Amino acid sequence: MNSSLRPPGVPFLTLRDKYLILNDMSVIRSAGLRGFRATVSELGGDAEELAALCGLPPEALDTDDLLVPDQAVGAALELAAHRLNCPDLGLRMSRRQELDMLGPLALAIRNSPTLADVLECTSRYLFVHARSLSLTMTPDPYGDRGVTALRYGVTAHGLPTPVQGTDVGLAFVHRTIQRLAEERYGLRSVELPYRPAAPIAVYEEFFGAPVRIERPIAMLRVPSSLANRPLSGGDENLHRLAMAFLAQLSGGDSRALTPQVRITLQKLLGTAAPEIGAVARLLTIHPRTLQRRLTAEGTSFAALLDEVRRTEAHRYLTTTDMPMSQVASLVGLSEQSTFTRCCRRWWGATPTALRRNGGAAAH
Repeated sequence: MNSSLRPPGVPFLTLRDKYLILNDMSVIRSAGLRGFRATVSELGGDAEELAALCGLPPEALDTDDLLVPDQAVGAALELAAHRLNCPDLGLRMSRRQELDMLGPLALAIRNSPTLADVLECTSRYLFVHARSLSLTMTPDPYGDRGVTALRYGVTAHGLPTPVQGTDVGLAFVHRTIQRLAEERYGLRSVELPYRPAAPIAVYEEFFGAPVRIERPIAMLRVPSSLANRPLSGGDENLHRLAMAFLAQLSGGDSRALTPQVRITLQKLLGTAAPEIGAVARLLTIHPRTLQRRLTAEGTSFAALLDEVRRTEAHRYLTTTDMPMSQVASLVGLSEQSTFTRCCRRWWGATPTALRRNGGAAAH
């Protein structure tokens, strides 16, 4: 490859580099590449070629649920910015990104009662989207008591701070706050940990605030009062559901889909219809993709739903005295007669007999 194409500070990837990156445990959901194909095409480039040069499969450009090495994503953005002579590529990409790219975290954010809750759940669970990213609230580094700093961190694995990756992430945070609060939410300044190739005026026009360069870390300085601003249109039950899901998901292997579906079904039962479409929306996966991946893991959506219903029904029948109709509803069955048939299939006994025997009929 012609060395003249190398973006400053970002080495080209040899086959060995690609092997090491692909085996690195630091990954990001391919949703982080949203807007890459369209932006590169708009600039006259070939997105698939650029992705391939950095070890990314072409499917990663068009789907949200692949796990890809974050270093490869960062390298693809830097390479595209250099080859297409577009130093503000990250800012342009961010205009094509929406909140739903964060998957279940987006559900928690959209249904948060205040911006403080948005920032809290984002800082706690952003790693579910990408383990190399962080967003934390800290006091203003300049000592202004009316200002809070939102520090955006990207783990660079010993490489220079990825300019385009940081740009797109910081811009995404900025645009998300605009959507949730208002366009002019009082941004005081933007701090960048590098000297960008694009003119500072481009950044200041995008953010609508002063931009300072070569600072210790990327951050947005916002009014402290912003955190207490209430948000409208949220659903408290959905917020709790999403937070519970994220809490359980963060304790396991996020690459395996089966436990994610099982946890989601447990939370949906009694709250919403446990349909594959609802679960797929929560996980931001197409229903066909969800079913295909479950098949690869040796199970199916119907089998997991039946398993979760059986487990939850046994718990309600042996630990509570709820009416049978209520238990049926809590496991997502609209008719008590359907619930009775399920119990006979599961345990060879009616729900009444199972309750009377303290669960002894279960096997």
